[in-house]
Amino acid sequence: MSALLARLRTPAGWLLAALLLVPALGAAQAVRDAAPLQFQDAAEERRFNALVAELRCVMCQNQSLADSNAQIAHDLRREVFDLMRSGRSDEEIRSFLVERYGEFVLYRPRFGGHTALLWLAPGLVLLAGGLVVVRIVRARGKRPLPPEEEQEW
Repeated sequence: MSALLARLRTPAGWLLAALLLVPALGAAQAVRDAAPLQFQDAAEERRFNALVAELRCVMCQNQSLADSNAQIAHDLRREVFDLMRSGRSDEEIRSFLVERYGEFVLYRPRFGGHTALLWLAPGLVLLAGGLVVVRIVRARGKRPLPPEEEQEW
């Protein structure tokens, strides 16, 4: 035992210990559902897949629950499945998740007072850009053209 500890104190020992730990750490990161979801029929499976495709993973932020492999995505998929089985509608499930995680969980946030700017901003920016272009074109149209210099070619 003392010989092993003596070897771990050397740089080569540290390298060996690190190489032995890396595969164990990588295996610890793999996430799997404990029990796969068992659907009653194809309609329930389609409904589930449609719901998790339109809900955002709260950890990954740019992936849907269907695409994410994060542990919280697995947990949320299980939660959605359990809510479906308890008889809740799609809208009730969405509302439950919005209450818990905020509008961010929806890929298509609802139009409301706090999301109005999100929905209206692209149109407002386009309108403002159009007005700027119109002003520039009108201002250039009012300026007289510079006199042409005679040039020989």
